[in-house]
Parts: sequence; C-alpha cells; structure tokens
Amino acid sequence: MAWSHGEFYWNELMTRDPEDAKRFYTALLGWTFDAMPMDGGKTYWVAKMNGEMVGGFFDISAPEFEQLQESWVSYVAVDNVDDRAAKATQAGAKLMKPAFDIPGVGRIAMLFDPGDAMIALITPSN
Repeated sequence: MAWSHGEFYWNELMTRDPEDAKRFYTALLGWTFDAMPMDGGKTYWVAKMNGEMVGGFFDISAPEFEQLQESWVSYVAVDNVDDRAAKATQAGAKLMKPAFDIPGVGRIAMLFDPGDAMIALITPSN
C-alpha cells in the first residue's frame, strides 16, 4: 500500500463480536474476510472487497479492552510514530497504547485526542 504522511491509511473496527460484524458487513457490502493469527490465539480479520484490502476487525472482547467502546478507528500515516505521538501528547492527547511494532505492518501508537476521539498513528513498514 502506498502512503503519504498525514493521510488516512487504514480503518479498523474495534468489536466484541467479530463473527457478528463479519455477517453484517458481508450482507451489507459483500466484503470477504481473511484470518490473520495474532498473539494469544486471537484472530485479526482483514476485510476485502474484490480481493483488495479495505479494513480490518480487531476483537476487543478481552478484559483489558473493557473501557473501549465498539467503534471504527482510523489510522493516519506519519513519518515517525514516536515523534508524532510525543507531539500529540504535548498538544493535549492521551496515549492509549504506546508505540509498538507489528512485523510486516509497521509501528503504531493509539491515542485519544483532546476531545477523547480515538486515533491511531502508523508508520507503515512498506
């Protein structure tokens, strides 16, 4: 996937019931899904339309995510996640999850902006 600093890069549904979400979006939009195994035995679901990736589903049913509401989260591509996360916190954001790496995907930080809207920053690995 091509990317440019400051542009939306990815959209992800945070859901407690991925199977129900998959049924809904398949019926609504005709999406198909590929499973991507995650640590801890969980599965990340990559949504596709006509064979092209359009988003993903992340399971938030674990107790560590109980404070999160089910919602869509947008990922914005940035030149340096660590630097941009620091700038965000200096500007009033709250760090929800410090920067971390996902091999083959990129470096990600999850934030709540000053209005408490969730946003993710990503420096893609490609």
